[in-house]
Amino acid sequence: VKLVESGGGSVEAGGSLRLSCRTSGYRFNRCGMAWYRQTPGKERELVAKISSEGVTTVADSVKGRFALSADNARDTLYLQMNNLKPEDTGVYYCKAVRRTPFNTCSEETSYWGQGTQVTVSS
Repeated sequence: VKLVESGGGSVEAGGSLRLSCRTSGYRFNRCGMAWYRQTPGKERELVAKISSEGVTTVADSVKGRFALSADNARDTLYLQMNNLKPEDTGVYYCKAVRRTPFNTCSEETSYWGQGTQVTVSS
């Protein structure tokens, strides 16, 4: 299984970016997927997630600015980020919850991408 994030970069406050997470070798979104971010000295935090039924949830800190979507035909997860703020700066990671051979979902053994850097300047 491979998850490859792209779309990060440097923008000014108020700008937009769209992150992509292309998966391969993974039965796309059978157990849910998510975007996390991490800044130096802080724990990785959940930004947005989508369930296997397609229900999306975003963190309060990005509500109204970020939107998550999934393209099953392209095996790709997206994160549209608008009205970016300096506090959104960080490395963004894509997570895919693993489906076990017993047809259960295992958060503990989820797959992760390598991360993509987002830098927002004021």
